[in-house]
Amino acid sequence: MDLRDLFDTSTPLVGMVHLPALPGAPRHEQPRDDIRARALADAHTLARNGLDGILVENFGDAPFYPDGVPKHVVAEMTATARELSLAVDVPLGVNVLRNDAEAALSVAAAAGGSFMRVNVHTGASVTDQGVLDGSAHETLRLRDQLDADVAILADVDVKHATPLGERDRTALVRETIDRGLADAVVVSGPETGKPADNEDLRMALDGRDDATRDVPVFVGSGVTPENVSALLDDADGAIVGTALKKQGQTTNRVDPDRVATLVEAARAE
Repeated sequence: MDLRDLFDTSTPLVGMVHLPALPGAPRHEQPRDDIRARALADAHTLARNGLDGILVENFGDAPFYPDGVPKHVVAEMTATARELSLAVDVPLGVNVLRNDAEAALSVAAAAGGSFMRVNVHTGASVTDQGVLDGSAHETLRLRDQLDADVAILADVDVKHATPLGERDRTALVRETIDRGLADAVVVSGPETGKPADNEDLRMALDGRDDATRDVPVFVGSGVTPENVSALLDDADGAIVGTALKKQGQTTNRVDPDRVATLVEAARAE
């Protein structure tokens, strides 16, 4: 699956739709109709102001289930994602936190999504949810079983996590591509909203170049109007959340002016 054919640009900008706490989560407060209305409004704001794709995520559901969310979370996310896919004319992706690749793939396939993000696709990482194991072997087989045209964006050394064992990032990226069969890799900083280290990005690009398959490398956190142009000189795309929110706060609504500013900076010659 060639992810480069999915977007209408060679350096796509993917905007985050961070869902508030869903029914059943500890901090759930808003009625589901309000949650979906907010998600729709954020998706429209992203698409109308130049973003090339959107990625919906159950960001408000902390503390997160490690690797298997309950059925009601899958149902809520499928219903919301389906509304988004019908409402906006850009590719839709799904990430089910913390690391439920089966749910993300299933939601995307059922809702009309084009891609998914998985935080630990290969290897293992220590997180605040415990040790998370990659399940590439299951995810790829499930995609075939569902006959789902859903690309897999796989984080390498994902934020809020520490890989188990001493492994070179270049080797991790190469193995995620060649052995995990990811359609793209994502490089992030240490936390949400924190930029990826330039050396980490370089090593990820080196790992991609050493692999037998040519896939895009996305920057997955800390992208701002000030650094987006420089990042896209090297990376093949970016996933942006915090910088697009009102007052730069991750849990706030998407700000159209911030979106326009970022897009202008990214596309400047």
